[in-house]
Amino acid sequence: MPKEGHYVNRTGWLRASVLGANDGIVSTASLLVGVIAAGMDHANVVLTGLAGLTAGAFSMAAGEYVSVSAQSDTEAADLERERRALHEDPDYELDELTAHFTDNGVQDALARQVAEQMTEHDALAAHARSELGLWEEGAADPLQAAWTSAVSFAVGAGLPLLGVLVMPTASVPMSLAVVAAMTLLALMGLGAVGAHMGGAPIRPGVLRVLFWGSVAMAVTAGVGRLFGVTMA
Repeated sequence: MPKEGHYVNRTGWLRASVLGANDGIVSTASLLVGVIAAGMDHANVVLTGLAGLTAGAFSMAAGEYVSVSAQSDTEAADLERERRALHEDPDYELDELTAHFTDNGVQDALARQVAEQMTEHDALAAHARSELGLWEEGAADPLQAAWTSAVSFAVGAGLPLLGVLVMPTASVPMSLAVVAAMTLLALMGLGAVGAHMGGAPIRPGVLRVLFWGSVAMAVTAGVGRLFGVTMA
């Protein structure tokens, strides 16, 4: 049993989680900032935020399910082609697997021996890894991606929305400041957790999400200001 864990085994659900949470935070915060800057009353701001959370969660789930299903279908098609090739011309496939090892620095005789042993053990798995780069640990799972994205989006979207709920009587500038502060804190946390879970440096991960989140809020606030609302 290996002593070390590998972060690549987490990529399936980690990517969906980070993408969903980041989209939930940024899109909902930007939506809220835009309608607040446009002068919408508190009840409608909350309703807008809830609608954005609900629609976004279902949209993320559907989008992830469809995209990952397409990826899974493509992988399955490639595996079927490889299965047929192994059946129709096993000698060529053995030579191909041997060449893969020699190209990676293994001596010819040893490469042949390894290729033969791997073919006897599980030929399809050996070719899937060497030719297609497909590993069982990284196999696409549409349902996992769908529910992970939906839940993470909803959690992320709830954080800036919470800033609106806790200050129902705040002025426009105060509401904007609270939503922005909640959003930036949430993005900092997301960047740090995502980087840590993926074994990456934390600082670049935090700065990335802060930058793009800030840009999105600034742009939508500007759009809201185009309606000529006085910030008072």
